[in-house]
Amino acid sequence: MRKSTVFRTIAATMLAVIMTIGAVGCSTGPKPIVVVWYPNESYTAYDDTRAEIGGLIEQATGRKVVHKTTTDYTIAIQSIASGSADIAMAMGAVGYIEAKNRNPNVDVLFVNADKNGKLDEAKYFSWICVNKADADRYMSGGAYSIDNIKGKSMSFVSNSSTSGFRVPTSLIISHFTSDNLNEDKLITGGSDKFFREVLFGGSHQASAFNLISGKSEVAAFCDIELNTYVELKSGTENTVGAVYAVKQDATAPFNTVVGKEFVLIAVAPVFNGPNAYNPKNLSHDEIKAIRDLFTSSVVTNNRKIFYDRSVDPEAIGLYNIASSKGYILVDDSWYDPYRR
Repeated sequence: MRKSTVFRTIAATMLAVIMTIGAVGCSTGPKPIVVVWYPNESYTAYDDTRAEIGGLIEQATGRKVVHKTTTDYTIAIQSIASGSADIAMAMGAVGYIEAKNRNPNVDVLFVNADKNGKLDEAKYFSWICVNKADADRYMSGGAYSIDNIKGKSMSFVSNSSTSGFRVPTSLIISHFTSDNLNEDKLITGGSDKFFREVLFGGSHQASAFNLISGKSEVAAFCDIELNTYVELKSGTENTVGAVYAVKQDATAPFNTVVGKEFVLIAVAPVFNGPNAYNPKNLSHDEIKAIRDLFTSSVVTNNRKIFYDRSVDPEAIGLYNIASSKGYILVDDSWYDPYRR
């Protein structure tokens, strides 16, 4: 073979390789942004809300969004800490702190504000509840109390849950001072333990269902994760003695316990949970663009995220506009009380 022919063959081969590499690079495009969700928002009832959040992130960054739903708090926490997820939506304070302890680069993206769009009352509520049919057993001095929960079967959410474990166990520990309790003594049940049996639902909805379906006698969960499925029947919202019932149109698994009622026997306010990010796969400009969009009136007025039951009684979203009006920026130090 002549040298010129060899050179032409080599050149043609190199050109083909270069074109192949270029084609692969063009076909893959930029890496998608992965958004991870706690089990609470991984239910099908939140499909439209997750899609809306993803669409907004795509609008802000120009990059595709992939959603990662979970069945365990630990999966979501580890995902954002490791960088296998870039954004974690609707975390709790404890889960966020756990993630940041594993990776100091994890930080707060924004948090949902109070009804005035401020931080002053940016809180939701942790509940300890019992079934209405058994509520009289939890009366003490003419009022509902946690005095009689000792020896009962108890359902928590996850030991990484702020309002479904950390706050309610703090209430119990401070109430039963003579029992010399700590979290370790409340995490398992038995004849020699404070609780006869301890269940972990894995989500606020599942913990509530443990109670309502009769699997546990007492349960801890929060208001915002149950608002989609229940309605106030009597009393004042987020107040001891308030009675809630499962709505007629509640989706699974609550469609099997429609009309069942439960009573709040202890209530505690909790700082609104952060939406967090890991900067490993996000540029400074992308983080700013996401923050700018999500803290704008465009998102505040988005009823797939901040729903308005006064207009649409069946509305579903992450937060009720009556108690939380839009997202707001906040520093990591805002969660220091939970570190302490």
